[in-house]
Amino acid sequence: MKAIIVEDEIPAREELEYLINEYSSIEVTDSFDDGLDVLKFLQESETDAIFLDINIPSLDGMLLASNISKFAKKPYIIFTTAYKEHAAKAFELEAFDYILKPYNEKRIAAMLSRLESAFEQSQQGISEKKEESRAHEREGSAGVTGRVNLRKNDKIIVTDVNDIYYASASEKVTLVYTRNEEYVMPISISEFHAHLPQDLFFHCHRSYTVNLARINEIVPWFNQTYMLRLADIKAEIPVSRSKVKAFKQLMRL
Repeated sequence: MKAIIVEDEIPAREELEYLINEYSSIEVTDSFDDGLDVLKFLQESETDAIFLDINIPSLDGMLLASNISKFAKKPYIIFTTAYKEHAAKAFELEAFDYILKPYNEKRIAAMLSRLESAFEQSQQGISEKKEESRAHEREGSAGVTGRVNLRKNDKIIVTDVNDIYYASASEKVTLVYTRNEEYVMPISISEFHAHLPQDLFFHCHRSYTVNLARINEIVPWFNQTYMLRLADIKAEIPVSRSKVKAFKQLMRL
């Protein structure tokens, strides 16, 4: 976790930095004595927490915090001040804490512990959201069960990967074919192929991936390429010139 200190009194800044180092693993990456300098810094850089004095030059701590509260990614703000009267406004701005000077060592230590815990929980929440997002992106991927989620008419159809004959690219979506059905997946053919068992499916053309076990005929085609005919369904799948060598090796031709 990284933090900056905004404090125009050197002794107070040094004391606060000492306490942060003593009672936490938070890394103080920079310090400022002017509100406008902080705003300029935050326009180009990110930090996880700001220890913010209220009475600072150019742009006071309250105005600075008000600007920061509009950021898409908001750092934790811990006000450090000698003035009690700003506490209500500080918490309207969703400040994490409001610490009065002179500093109380136990109070600082307790606040730092809470701050690190809150940061860890927020990071865990971000990680979980990212994983959920990845799971949605992987919709259609084959797991250890050999099943895949396919979409049809706003329904998700759980399908055995062996039932997929081939897939083809169609603009920004992928059409997936089983013996009797056609499904539309809102991902590219490359993404869909990447989620399939690589020992079973071959990306034979930039617009096609095919189930090797469903190939019934391998027909020589133009420019030393092949056209693949599948069992049970009427479909012809091309093998591009760039994929011929790999295809021959797979099929031992």
